[in-house]
Amino acid sequence: MTLADRVRAALADDGPLASAIGGFEARPGQRQLAGHVADAFEHGRTLIAEAGTGTGKTLAYLLPAVLGGKRVLISTGTRTLQDQIFYKDVPALAEALGTPIKAAYMKGRTNYLCLHRFGRLQEAEAGLDAGDRRWLRAIADWAPETQTGDRAEIEDMPDDLPLWQEVTATAEQCLGRDCPQHLECFVTRMKERAAESELVIVNHHLLCADASVRQGGFGEVIPECDLAVIDEAHQLEDVVTMYFGVVVSTHRVDEFVRDASAAAGAIPGQQAMAAVALATAVSDVQHACRRLFDAARGVLRGESAGDRMTMSAAALERIGEQGALVRSALHRLKSLLGGSGGNEDASSLATRAQALADDINVVLTPDPAYVNYVEARGRGISLRAAPIEVSRIVKTVIVGDRAATVLTSATLAVEGQFAYVKTRLGLEDAEAIQLPSEFDFTRQAILYLPSEMPDPRSQEFNRAAARIIAELLERTRGRAFALFTSYAAMREVHAIIAPRVGWPLFVQGTAPRTSLLRDFRNTPNAVLLATASFWQGVDVAGEALSCVIIDRLPFASPADPLVSARIKVIADRGGQPFHEYQVPLATLTLLQGLGRLIRTKTDRGVLAILDPRLTRMPYGRRFLGSLPPAPITDDLEVVERFLAEE
Repeated sequence: MTLADRVRAALADDGPLASAIGGFEARPGQRQLAGHVADAFEHGRTLIAEAGTGTGKTLAYLLPAVLGGKRVLISTGTRTLQDQIFYKDVPALAEALGTPIKAAYMKGRTNYLCLHRFGRLQEAEAGLDAGDRRWLRAIADWAPETQTGDRAEIEDMPDDLPLWQEVTATAEQCLGRDCPQHLECFVTRMKERAAESELVIVNHHLLCADASVRQGGFGEVIPECDLAVIDEAHQLEDVVTMYFGVVVSTHRVDEFVRDASAAAGAIPGQQAMAAVALATAVSDVQHACRRLFDAARGVLRGESAGDRMTMSAAALERIGEQGALVRSALHRLKSLLGGSGGNEDASSLATRAQALADDINVVLTPDPAYVNYVEARGRGISLRAAPIEVSRIVKTVIVGDRAATVLTSATLAVEGQFAYVKTRLGLEDAEAIQLPSEFDFTRQAILYLPSEMPDPRSQEFNRAAARIIAELLERTRGRAFALFTSYAAMREVHAIIAPRVGWPLFVQGTAPRTSLLRDFRNTPNAVLLATASFWQGVDVAGEALSCVIIDRLPFASPADPLVSARIKVIADRGGQPFHEYQVPLATLTLLQGLGRLIRTKTDRGVLAILDPRLTRMPYGRRFLGSLPPAPITDDLEVVERFLAEE
């Protein structure tokens, strides 16, 4: 019996899932997807599959993954889905099939306690403030009891607790096999559990971070897997771009200087003069880096009105002079650390000093395959080199030579075609399928497109948008997301509607994202005003969310360094960047935003897009051709009657 046959049998009306799970009924799209995944696994194919919310795609790929008899890597775009698969879906499937499923949950290194760094910090406890000492003791009470070392086990620990950064280790900081506690290390144990598992469940950040360090021949934690499923694959290009680029930031330098300063006075057997020389070398690195970042900030302020800017050849040359001084200081420090008698911490810092010097060279050296830019966030500043195109990286490193890989998401096709995603990911030869939604959008949703709106680039647009939003909220009785393409537009609209709207308003930036979502769900008739981070990965089912409003078509800014570089590459090879890149990218982003509304077969609601270009510009037809088949209206009375049918 083939794998596809076994999957079909499991999903049959009289199969084990229907028998074990009350009310279970395999959906047509779920059966189709499961069969395609099984075929891809069995015959060694790369499959791209769009399966909308409600298809049941998680079970559709888990079933062939479990029944196939080979180790399968499953990567998700969000921690939420990773949690769902490990803690809910896998146990439910194991119970239904009547067989244990050995699965490993893998997170990035910084989620795990580093026993070596923790021990060093305990030795310096007297120098900590009262708050840090309290958390250090809480970690000390937990450390002997935990089996995983995962910080998520410590209740109430803030996500941004600075102390945790002192007791965890990135790949760069990890001593690896040279660490005296390597065998007891929680990352080592995690890797061992994964090597013994059938399912290895990661997220895209760990997948790409691991693939990146694997190229350097060290530091990888994910075991070899013959088969892979990449869920929420619409996020893959962005995450690959992040991890296969190079970043030299004030945060990274501060962390290195802090660790090097601590080591300068703590290397066993070190003579006083050597300690002074080390401390001086660390100080030289710190001051040289400060001058480098000051020069970068000066270029940004002098040549850009924004917070990020592509560095011209002239800018790279000016900043490069300071970069050369930093590299020289780092090489002196590395030489001193290398003569520290084989101490493992000193050796690790010497390696980090060389890596930092190499990366400074990369971010300040022009390369046609990369875009070099400077970015400011608050008091911090970063020098970056990002790959302009990642198609080769995805094809050769992420997909690589695995027997089969399945990439799936609710939003991958534009106008029913996969040309865009195939090109961006370098998977032109992949099989592609688009499964129809399980939702009846003709009955469950209505699309509101106001007929009289000013140009979205005009000063009048936000005021007009505020008026329409206020009118919509009266008819929906709140219960809405208003999603904006910029913070400025969100703030202006909020200022206008706040005195006019009687429903509770929550605004991104006033509280952490998780708190805003919790409060939105728990507050009747609430309204959330938000920007990019709420366009995807947010699930609010039921009447709490009955309207999603989008102010403008979400075109990526052509002034963004990476977007600008990608536009130029397409234009230089004779393509049409607007039609090949900008419109498809905006379409998939729009679909993600609209996808927040209908999450179950009983949900009903209003999709509202206020941008008049959707109906006035020729390219608007491409957006409309990709939207779900909901009835379209420009009449608020029709919207009100639709909602009255709830």
